Amino acid sequence: MNFIDLFAGAGGLSEGFIRAGFYPIAHIEMNKHASMTLRTRNCYHYLKQNNRLDEYYQYLKGEITREELYEKVPADLLNNVINEEISDKTINSIFATIDKQLASFNIDRVDVIIGGPPCQAYSLVGRAKDKNGMIDDPRNYLYKQYIKFLKKYEPIYFVFENVPGLKSARGGETYKNIQAFMKRVGYEVEAHELNAADFGVLQVRKRVIIIGWRKGSGLAYPVFEKINYNAKVSSLFDDLARLNPGEEKNEYIQEPNEYLIKSGIRNTDDVLTLHIARKHNDRDREIYRLAIDKWNKEHKRIKYTDLPEELCTHNNRKSFLDRFKVVAADLEHSHTMLAHISKDGHYFIHPDIEQKRSISVREAARIQSFPDNYFFEGPRTAKFVQIGNAVPPLMAQGIAEGIRENLLIYERLIQCRRII
Repeated sequence: MNFIDLFAGAGGLSEGFIRAGFYPIAHIEMNKHASMTLRTRNCYHYLKQNNRLDEYYQYLKGEITREELYEKVPADLLNNVINEEISDKTINSIFATIDKQLASFNIDRVDVIIGGPPCQAYSLVGRAKDKNGMIDDPRNYLYKQYIKFLKKYEPIYFVFENVPGLKSARGGETYKNIQAFMKRVGYEVEAHELNAADFGVLQVRKRVIIIGWRKGSGLAYPVFEKINYNAKVSSLFDDLARLNPGEEKNEYIQEPNEYLIKSGIRNTDDVLTLHIARKHNDRDREIYRLAIDKWNKEHKRIKYTDLPEELCTHNNRKSFLDRFKVVAADLEHSHTMLAHISKDGHYFIHPDIEQKRSISVREAARIQSFPDNYFFEGPRTAKFVQIGNAVPPLMAQGIAEGIRENLLIYERLIQCRRII
């Protein structure tokens, strides 16, 4: 079974489908750093399948360059990452590239199309910050490009992922239009708000997941069983070294715990990378100390208006009062990871009061359920953006497995009809 990933980002959704046994025909992503991350991940999967993971780990250890890593895999695996913006100007050339991939691998049909257009135009926060409520943002209409792929390749299934704010964007008009267009090109459609926490992710992360299937196919929206590992968020940090702001340490301090192993976040042969913390000034570290202390002792979030006057530098004392937030190590789920972590770490403070810092790149990736062998390319800011925008791989895997199960039943029915 295969898929095409649109607006692929760093590949969280793709990763889940690959784990569930799907083959990636193409990933389309406009950001150059995310595209490099996708290519590097393609190298991981190829080398793993060919029992050559030690060559991938050479790259993580800095023993070979990225270019040397890329030389170790077939060019087709790198070319299936299409670093292009999806637009009216580029869509035909993107189609041509995908068609070439299909021909080179003798693939005669596309099973699934996955992806979600950038969510800024639909998010509640984005609309609140924009004076026009993002009404004029062209990203409001990227779903129309998604529809063109459905019309062109007629997949059996598709998965369209976005933020819950999609349901209220433009007074709900966009949400209705998206589903109407999908039905118009030949699909039955169903939409649900799913929570990553129900798929074994130690994070509350709600997303609208629209799933469609060909009309008359007899398929349906998959039924997902809730997964609970009975773990605390602290499980994500146990084996990682303490860091001072600006410090990096890429050696584990203990063996992986049960959650890390069961979730696939860490394997015994993994090489730790990207456990690096950003720098902080003394004022911010003091605020972090107060925030951590208040959470650990009272289980309460600190408000900006609770801070001593000498620590307050913002004139705005009425909105965004929860701008400093500690990752709750003693709960089963953290709060939602956001791409805003790329701007500062105030909303994702490490729970250890001795460290007084925001979380590292690797800690953020773990909250999103990315495995430690997943390497993010680009500068630190770009890494945080990729992680914050991603679909958690564990959530994606659960969705993919549900679709795979339905597709297997569908294939058996098709075979039975041919025999009859």
